[in-house]
Amino acid sequence: MTDARGSTSPSGAVVVGVDGSEQSLRAAHWAAAEAYRRGLPLSVLTAYSMPAFAASSMDGGYAMMDDSGLRAGADGVIEQAREFLRDYPAEVTYRVESGDPSTVLLEESRTAELVVIGTRGRGGFLGRLLGSVSSALPAHAQSPVVLVPLQFSSQAENAVTSATGAIPIVSESDGPGAAAPASLVEQGAKPIRERDPRPVIAGVDGSDYGRVAALTAAREASERGTTLRLVCALPPVSAITMWAPTHIDDAEAIEELRGKLYAGALWLNYHYPSLHIDYEVQSGTSVDVLVDQTRHAQLTVLGTRGRGGFAGMLLGSTSQGVIQRAAGPLMVVPENSDRRIANRDEFGPVL
Repeated sequence: MTDARGSTSPSGAVVVGVDGSEQSLRAAHWAAAEAYRRGLPLSVLTAYSMPAFAASSMDGGYAMMDDSGLRAGADGVIEQAREFLRDYPAEVTYRVESGDPSTVLLEESRTAELVVIGTRGRGGFLGRLLGSVSSALPAHAQSPVVLVPLQFSSQAENAVTSATGAIPIVSESDGPGAAAPASLVEQGAKPIRERDPRPVIAGVDGSDYGRVAALTAAREASERGTTLRLVCALPPVSAITMWAPTHIDDAEAIEELRGKLYAGALWLNYHYPSLHIDYEVQSGTSVDVLVDQTRHAQLTVLGTRGRGGFAGMLLGSTSQGVIQRAAGPLMVVPENSDRRIANRDEFGPVL
């Protein structure tokens, strides 16, 4: 295990942001398991910055002292993460960066294979690494971002532990964003040995960005040896169109969407022939449907742009409600192009 201060993570690493909270240790545990599964370097980092009001209101001497105190706190966060991951069987790089946490992680996403964060932090300056960053980072990162939600630990207690998800090792008794208890750090991150049989979920909405996310989800499911499930949410059509001149039946709308999802499954199977894919249309809002699906998935994959619904909501205020309520990890795929979407029309009607 090494330290690398003022540098960048190894190219292609799994990068995880920590801030000393229980939530960030959950994210670190998930990231460690994922890095090990993928055979990639693991980079654990924290970031701190001098608040603008303090820097402008203090003379140089006091500002230097305050910066020193913040740095000492950041060093303590990294030492806690190092102790928590002490039994990790591969190489880990630990880093402290001076700068805005969002900016630091966005820069990391340029070369990272994956960036992992929690959805709640401790508050204060270090706490900005989790919480507010979970709003900005998924929409602008250049690599996929996985958000490990607050409820993940307690909801996962009855699930099979896996090489793709965190073991339920943390208590929520101290509430959201609480500092990690000493007993948690002493216990350390436990090995994850069992394969997770739960599916990978892809929330789809018919956009090209949603299709890129579906391809990513297909790859994730294939590598994990599990099923891919395509899910589309449909608000009750009869309520939306009750004033329209022509009545549209809910059942007809669902059947039409199912046909398009079937065509999408054929297209994905063309690119991943050995992958088992199922699909479903669920009546309800995108938020409610997605939250329910995360209870049964080892990973849920979404895009960052779309026609609303799953892909679109991660740029708006609704995204925070989804992240806060989700019971499993969410992977947000950036707006990358993928040449494979060019042949989607060959497999049937498009969503």
